[in-house]
Order: sequence, then C-alpha cells, then structure tokens
Amino acid sequence: MLNKIKKIDWMILIILVGLMVFSYFVIRSATENTILYHGFENKQLLYYIIGFAVVILLVFIDYRVFLKAWWIIYIIGVVALILIFPLGKEINGAIGWFDIGGMSVQPAEVVKLFLIIGIAHLMGKRQGEQLRFRRDIIPIGIFSLIPFGLVMAQPDLGNAIIYFVIVVGMLWIGNVNHWHVLIGIAACAIAIAGVLFIFNTFNDEIKDYLIAEKKTHWYDRINTFLNPSEASADARHQSENAIQAIGSGGLSGQGYLQGGMKNGGFIPYPYSDSIFAVIGEEFGFQGAAILLLLYFLLIYRMIIASFNCKDRRASYLIIGIVSMFVFQIFQNIGMMIGLMPITGITLPFISYGGTSVLINMFCIGLVLSIKAHQHMYELPD
Repeated sequence: MLNKIKKIDWMILIILVGLMVFSYFVIRSATENTILYHGFENKQLLYYIIGFAVVILLVFIDYRVFLKAWWIIYIIGVVALILIFPLGKEINGAIGWFDIGGMSVQPAEVVKLFLIIGIAHLMGKRQGEQLRFRRDIIPIGIFSLIPFGLVMAQPDLGNAIIYFVIVVGMLWIGNVNHWHVLIGIAACAIAIAGVLFIFNTFNDEIKDYLIAEKKTHWYDRINTFLNPSEASADARHQSENAIQAIGSGGLSGQGYLQGGMKNGGFIPYPYSDSIFAVIGEEFGFQGAAILLLLYFLLIYRMIIASFNCKDRRASYLIIGIVSMFVFQIFQNIGMMIGLMPITGITLPFISYGGTSVLINMFCIGLVLSIKAHQHMYELPD
C-alpha cells in the first residue's frame, strides 16, 4: 500500500485542486445574483470531493481489472444508450439524460471511457505490431460505430464527435499503416465536403423539414457557423455575445463578480457550456492563460506517464483519455471565440456537471492506477 502511495503523481493531484478552485469560483460568479443561482458551486465542490475519493480508490485497484471486463463494460454502455430513448429526458432538443435521485446522469459521457477501455484492449492484442485493416481496424470501427450511432440519434453531435476523435487518436498511436491513414483522411475530407455541399445546396429544404419536426436546434448551430450572415439574430446571439464578453475582458479582465454579460442573460449556460466566456470577461487573457497552463501541465504529466508504460494497453488507455481531454478543451474554447460551431461540449473540470466531473476524475484515477501498477506488469515473451 505504501509503495502505491509513493507512486502517486502528486503534481496531477495539485493541478486538479487548482482546477477545482477555478471551477468553484467561476461557477459562483456565473450564477450569483442571477435567476440561475441554485448553489451550483457547492454541488460542484461535492462532485469534486467524491471525485477525489474515486481517484485515491483507483490508485489501489489494478487498472487491468477494467481491461479484463471490457466486454461487460461495453455492453452496459450500449444498453444504457438504448434505454435512454424510452426512459431518458429531453434537454435542448436531445434525449440524453437519466433523472436518478434528482441528479441528471448522461450515459454518453460515461460511454466515452467505456469506449477507450474497449479499444485499448483490442489494440493491445497486437503488442505494438502494425494494425491490420480487416482484422484490427474494421473490428475497432464497428465496435465504435454502435455507440456513435446511438449518440447521434439522440441527437448529441458533440459527444459523437468526441467518440470519433478518441478512435482516431488511439489508432494514430497504435501503429496504423500510413496508407490507411491517407485513405482515412481522404474519406473524411470527401464526407465533410459532401455534407457541406448538401447542407448549403438544400439549406431551405433541410430547414423546412426540421421546423416541421420541431428539431431546429442543431440546424441553427451549424448554420450560424457556416452562414453567419444568413442566420437569425436568435441563432447568433450565444456566439456573438460570448466573443463580445471575452473581448471586453482585455488583458486582466473586468474583475471577479464584475462581468455584465451573464447578469443580463446574454450568454446561455454561463455555468456550463459557456463558462469560458465568463473566465475571459472577468479574468481576461491572464486568467485564460493560467487555465490553459493548468491544462497543459495535466496533459503533459499524462503523456509522460504514457511514455513510461511497459504495458501497451495502458499506454493506449492514457492516449485515449488525453485525446478526449484535448479535443474537449479545444472545442469548448474554440466555440466561444468563433473558431468552432456551438455544441454542448463542456470545459473539462471547469464546467458544472456531476457526470462530467466524476467521469473526468475517474479517468485521472485510471492514469494514476496505471502509474502505480506498472511495476507488476511482465512483458510478454
């Protein structure tokens, strides 16, 4: 037990404490003296406390337990995604949450980790040898396509894209054939070009159909990003007001609790999806830079842990987690400054959300478990 405690990466835990403090005060600022105030910052603190307990517990659990149970974990995740349709509740046009004991649980968040565990197991069978197209890449693709399709059907474009990024990130580090990479890039480019062509060519028809089906939520977000001049003022207001808020923060920000954009209700969900706009407005470039530095240090420590792994499956696990975090950070900040379309992707460790915080902390716990148990791994003959 003492040996495992000594192997804990305390720098990662210190970074998590810093992110927790950041999250607590920004959520408080985003909601205090507004109709949104429901004590979210205290609930977030509780989620973090539970999360730290999970992290410490996982240090003493061999990560290989989860790899051995990968199929069971995967089935549980797929079943949860299926049950969300008859039993889930709808928020912002997507049916993606279970209401359990007054807490909203989002299976799509949990399945991200399940997907990483399953792919790490499948790729680990090759022990670093080049992945074969029919016997490795296609099975991994089918394995990933099932949850991807179920999440798209909710519809939850944000988490579906994260699934795709996780798969690409893990395959890239898993010694994939360069020709397969080129084919994949070409296929993605053709698919994106096709979607853009169809969206722009049949824009009015798509809009009319979605209005009839009362499902214009994602259309408005994508159309605002692709055709901002043609989008309605209501569709543009979140993106435009977020950019205005961040720009008004300047170098040092307007000061804690002094941000005005959120108080008038001009930025939707300032405690969740749009929380980076609050950071930019109140803490300015300096506050945003400090947050990005914390993220950089966290990702750096995890990549170092991946390099030191004897077990390739463990390395793949960490890379999957890193891919997930990096994309979520890029997407959330990007959509607040106009570089990416608006999605429901939260800012890791900062945005309010019990499922998100606990899954992210579980991921960190897995990384620390890997670090603590690598000395027990024997290289295969």
